[in-house]
Amino acid sequence: MNRRFAELDARETPMGLLTLRRRIDPVLDAEIYEAKLGDEFLMSSAFTVAERELARLGLAATPGEDLDVLVGGLGLGYTAVEALRDDRVRSMTVIDKLGEVIAWHQQGLLPETALTSDERTTLVAEDFFGLMRGDTTLGPATPTLFHAILLDIDHTPRFWLHPSHAAFYTIKGLWQLQQHLHPDGVFALWSDEPPDTEFVAALEAIFATTTSRVITFPNALTRGESTATIYVATA
Repeated sequence: MNRRFAELDARETPMGLLTLRRRIDPVLDAEIYEAKLGDEFLMSSAFTVAERELARLGLAATPGEDLDVLVGGLGLGYTAVEALRDDRVRSMTVIDKLGEVIAWHQQGLLPETALTSDERTTLVAEDFFGLMRGDTTLGPATPTLFHAILLDIDHTPRFWLHPSHAAFYTIKGLWQLQQHLHPDGVFALWSDEPPDTEFVAALEAIFATTTSRVITFPNALTRGESTATIYVATA
């Protein structure tokens, strides 16, 4: 077995072939976990600053104690694990359409293990966007309203994993999301591109306050810097 590269899992899903691999990156001199859907990279443990900032900035803007948090998109778990570092979090529901991704965490295939050992966490295999539209529910044991919703599924508000996600990033879609928030709740979104003026305008049409924070972090692979955007909107 190649110690520098290992395919940990490969499964066919309705969205295509989903694979998880672990490799040793010679540039970063680190063990890297990567997930691909078909030929497209979904997530990587090489750079996790922005994913963690999504949780940190979203919860920093959320007032109160005993917070119920919804995380849309489990991925490798960095946003959810960072959210658990906030002692105010009473419950955290993590929803991912791909049950295979949830299974990776349950089977211990990934380095972040706090999700399955923290009793505040519930992992749900369901469609986040369907939940926002009201097409599905999470069951009686899950809150119906949340103090914070943290979303990291699509690459950007314009670059989606599936065309059916597009409607969410409109005024109507954001209004539907707001119905799942407490009156002073917070919605935070990760994006892989600079702030989108049209999307910001849609947020401002629905939410009381909106900020767009550009996150910059060093990229040893390019020997430069990379950026991402975290949108934070208050109901």
